[in-house]
Amino acid sequence: MGVERLTIKDIARLCGVSVSTVSRVLNDRPDVSPAVREQVLEAVRESNYVPNNSARYLVKANSDAIGLVVRGVSNPFYSDVIKAINREIDAAGYTLMMQQIGSSEDEISRGAIMEREKKLRGLIFLGGRWDYSAEELGTITVPFVCCSYTNSFGSLDRGSFSSVSIEDESAARSAVNELIRLGHRRIACLLAETDDRSISELRYRGYLAALREAGIEPDMSLVERTGSFGMDEAYAATKRLVASGAEFTAMFIIADAMAIAAIKALADCGRDVPRDCSVIAIDGLSMSEYVRPTLTTLCQPMSQIGEESVRILLDVIEGRSGCRHVTVETALRPGASVAAL
Repeated sequence: MGVERLTIKDIARLCGVSVSTVSRVLNDRPDVSPAVREQVLEAVRESNYVPNNSARYLVKANSDAIGLVVRGVSNPFYSDVIKAINREIDAAGYTLMMQQIGSSEDEISRGAIMEREKKLRGLIFLGGRWDYSAEELGTITVPFVCCSYTNSFGSLDRGSFSSVSIEDESAARSAVNELIRLGHRRIACLLAETDDRSISELRYRGYLAALREAGIEPDMSLVERTGSFGMDEAYAATKRLVASGAEFTAMFIIADAMAIAAIKALADCGRDVPRDCSVIAIDGLSMSEYVRPTLTTLCQPMSQIGEESVRILLDVIEGRSGCRHVTVETALRPGASVAAL
């Protein structure tokens, strides 16, 4: 009589994990915790389960794969979002297929290729353009979620896609209002561009709105463009602003990473933060808690953004609901980079 061999489903049941998790262990994927990896491998060693290449192929081909396209490989904001996405997808028994692309690459074409090659059930775009058209999205035939942004400048029907993001204009208005509350009126703004149809333009709108609501006429000599979200560019732009001779007592900066670079630039120019210049930003990166002074910022709920994106996508895939658009709230994290006048 032959010896009964366990299947990959049996291994998953024995270990109390999903089939996709067992598959990732057998394929030596890095996105499995050491404890779970050892548990699965121990079960494989102690059982009659013998993985082979054809079996692995069938597992991959038949698995419920979700694609994640991450645009902007160096963006530190994405780390906690990706962790949350991976955790939720794994808990639901799906397999995550992730690709990272540069900030100038086309996430839609990459997603379309992934959909075709990996037989995806759905897609999450983490970071992307804010101005899609229906024609551009015609190559995507599975449900998708715009994670951390939405189609603010595009022409997509809101019933054709989902999104999870903060309200960027409102968050920027809140940040600038905090500076105004502390008595600042000469408030500079450091941003990528004022009219790039992206997060930078939305946060710039919030900056202008807060000033005007407070009866402060915007001064364009206090608006410094970096051309990108890079720290090197933010450092150089801050030094230009100081060298211009413009008078300001505070800076609103559209992203934490840029603000960290700006604080260093101000110090290198002999300006103390916050005694000579207060600095506030938006994002809530963990590393911004460890700069000196600790950055005051409006934190995005990164884990919530990732978790909500997966829940919405799976609800659409599994027929529980249609497309949805969720706006999450930011929260002020007081630091030591702002002071009252």
